[in-house]
Amino acid sequence: MIRRPLHGWLLADAISLTGTRISMIAIPWFVLTTTGSAAQTGLVAAVEVAPLVLFKALGGPVVDRLGARRVAVGCDALSFPVVAAIPLLHHLGMLTFPLLLALVAVAGGLRGPGHGAKGALVPAIVAEAHVPLERATGLHGAVERAASMLGVAAAGGLVAWVSAANALYVDAASFAVSALVLLVSTASLPRVTPEARDPAPYLVQLRAGWDYLRHDAVLLGMALMVATTNLLDLAWSAVLMPVWARETGAGVAAIGLLFAVWSGASALSALAAAKWGHRIPRFATYVVAFLVTGLPRFVALALGAPLWLLVGIFAVGGFASGFLNPILGAVNYERIPPHLVGRVTSLGTALCWSLMPFGGLLGGLLVTGVGLNAALLVVGVAYLLATLTPLVVPSFREFDRRPEPVNDRSASPAR
Repeated sequence: MIRRPLHGWLLADAISLTGTRISMIAIPWFVLTTTGSAAQTGLVAAVEVAPLVLFKALGGPVVDRLGARRVAVGCDALSFPVVAAIPLLHHLGMLTFPLLLALVAVAGGLRGPGHGAKGALVPAIVAEAHVPLERATGLHGAVERAASMLGVAAAGGLVAWVSAANALYVDAASFAVSALVLLVSTASLPRVTPEARDPAPYLVQLRAGWDYLRHDAVLLGMALMVATTNLLDLAWSAVLMPVWARETGAGVAAIGLLFAVWSGASALSALAAAKWGHRIPRFATYVVAFLVTGLPRFVALALGAPLWLLVGIFAVGGFASGFLNPILGAVNYERIPPHLVGRVTSLGTALCWSLMPFGGLLGGLLVTGVGLNAALLVVGVAYLLATLTPLVVPSFREFDRRPEPVNDRSASPAR
């Protein structure tokens, strides 16, 4: 079956993303309820994301040398015992705060190259399945959003029912199942042969990826903009939303509901992008989607909008956000030579995530310094300014120019 790798890749990512979204709510809620500190909650988020970004950036040459499939399966398999150790040690009374930070850091470090490797599989999967890039990235976007919806919805129920610590067992199991599905379904993808490997030293390979990224104004501008919005999004999800739920009395179930609505609406628009993404104007869609998905949610939360109104606003914002990743993914893969995919996509995504370690700290400092409502407005206005960037930076206009496929000396190795 020529589309088995595509379907398996989507399924494996859906499983691991569902678990990750559970931990996205369970870990901050666990820290907030056990410590009562927004600052410590932000610190945990920062400690998880920092090694994620670092090892994602440094892992590109390893992905290209060992093969994306091997790295993706290995990182998911190793994540299982690391994540499972958090609730296990907690129940044994052995989980100190420094040990929690260490485990979260290792889990983040494994997610970095694992995520990069899954992204580097795309060219080989698309070639085998004979589908347009927008179709693959759109389907992945839909799966990602649907998994987010299921994960956050499950997280709200799991945390309320079995506790935040126990919910992390589900996250751990998701990594083990994901590794198995990916291992079986992608067996037909081409291997990395010794002849196809770049003989250059590691640092030379890493530099080649960075040189390509920094000289491509489209990729670099896109990464810097997304880095800014990711910083603000993490402050929102890791700190501002949990504090909002506690201070308003809405509880963790409301967080699960709102994130689920956001993700569900986003999954619908990602499906639309998968079907019609190759026909829509990329630049206009990108700008409008970012404007709709940004400021409104922050203002609504700050002004104390009722839950029913927040559900509507999150549905509209989520629907707009679903068009973003298919566009970003297609632009990325169109512009990168196959033999550099692992390095450039890893570095590009690492750059996109580079400010995220500071997101939790930013959220914690803002809440501590000026209060929740003012923090929401500050982050919302900053998000608006970031989303106006494409209107003043000329390189973004090249989104609508679909370049010819890059000729390369080798097929994209995946295994």
